Amino acid sequence: MKGRSVIGGMIALLLLAAGSPSVASAQEALQPYQLVRSLQLIQDRIAGGDHAALPMQAKLLEMIDARMRDANAEDFKEPKNFRALLVYGMSGGNPVTVAAAASRAMTDPQSLAIAKGVVAYLNGRPAEAIETLKPIDPMSVPADIGAFLALVKGSLLASDDPVQALTLLDEARLLSPGTLVEEAALRRSVGIAAAQGDAIRFVLASTQYVASYLYSPYASQFADAFVSGVITLHMAISQDKIADITSMMDPEREKVIYLRIARYAAIDGMTELSAFASAKAELGRDGNGNQDDPRTQLYSSLSTMTSANVDEVLAKLGKIDRRKLSQGDRDLLDAAQAVAGEVMAPVKAAANAEAAPKTPAKDDEAKSAAEASANPANADLPPVEGAMPDPVAAAPAASPSPAPQPAQASAETPASAPAKADAAPVVQASAPARTADAQDPIDAAVTSTRHQLDQIDQLLGAAPK
Repeated sequence: MKGRSVIGGMIALLLLAAGSPSVASAQEALQPYQLVRSLQLIQDRIAGGDHAALPMQAKLLEMIDARMRDANAEDFKEPKNFRALLVYGMSGGNPVTVAAAASRAMTDPQSLAIAKGVVAYLNGRPAEAIETLKPIDPMSVPADIGAFLALVKGSLLASDDPVQALTLLDEARLLSPGTLVEEAALRRSVGIAAAQGDAIRFVLASTQYVASYLYSPYASQFADAFVSGVITLHMAISQDKIADITSMMDPEREKVIYLRIARYAAIDGMTELSAFASAKAELGRDGNGNQDDPRTQLYSSLSTMTSANVDEVLAKLGKIDRRKLSQGDRDLLDAAQAVAGEVMAPVKAAANAEAAPKTPAKDDEAKSAAEASANPANADLPPVEGAMPDPVAAAPAASPSPAPQPAQASAETPASAPAKADAAPVVQASAPARTADAQDPIDAAVTSTRHQLDQIDQLLGAAPK
């Protein structure tokens, strides 16, 4: 604690000196490793949620850059100063400064190789950086650079070798707990685990991040990865587990997370997940509901688009105050109203048109019905709701194992709610009883609805505002 207080006092003096004629003298009086230690302290405060420290970080980076440019070979004879140069580079430093300073240093080949790899990483040459840093084990070098080295290598290997990347990010956390390095390692682990389909690792990393770094200025990047991961892994993560993670957030952050999940789930046809997230966003916490939030009304309407009374959905959509929506959500509202109206219109028209041509003899009708019953594979049954129409693999809407389609497998309505999936066709219960083929117009309308919903996100762009 005393050491931190001394460094904190030094930081304050440095920042007060900045801009004055004596700032150059202050920088020259301090060794590079002392300045970098001050930077790390500031970064740890940032990771803990101290947003006011961000300008201090920028100023310190500027001062360290000037000091490193002026450093000579004598300065780098001290190993701590060269390691400080590497930490500065891996903390977002200037690659030109790192390269120039490293060229003046007389140090061991491994340290020079790390510097070369860091410069390649900072200059956007990942292949060269991976090749240079690959033989260097972060656990075999001093911990002050090992943590950063593991973080950099883990980030570089995220696409090509995600398993090894997760191992390296774990090493970064082990070498530097409670720091900005751990914050970044956890944040990146969330996205990699989701891409790998590793639900257990995703839940663990998300829980640890929310518990320790929810107020980091970089938490918005975690939120992006978390929402995307919940959508990707929705079949492997229980709603209770999602609720456990979000319960550690403050009410406003929790509400925003659920709104984003509800939005993407509705667009992707995940009606059960969308309904869950919409309900959680609407319910709020501690009795502070969000029933008047137009976003919760919109997303909950989308989640019942094909399972509730369409007239009720249209009425609910019509009451939404579009002035309080972002432009992307206004587009979504317009599309939802158009889709809801289309669900009903073709059904009524088709039902009227169907009455006139139905004049075949009763024995022919009985024969056709018997043939369809005897050979279900050839019967013209309605497609599974949410799936692309496939005349060969079509199955009844209540079937628990529909044939997945390439771009729609994750968009199908969960089999756990077959009763709701059938609710839309039941709206026409007042019509005369008909055989399975007479349901085609209804299911055609539902299929058309799903197609339109699948295309809505082309209007929306990126994450909701």
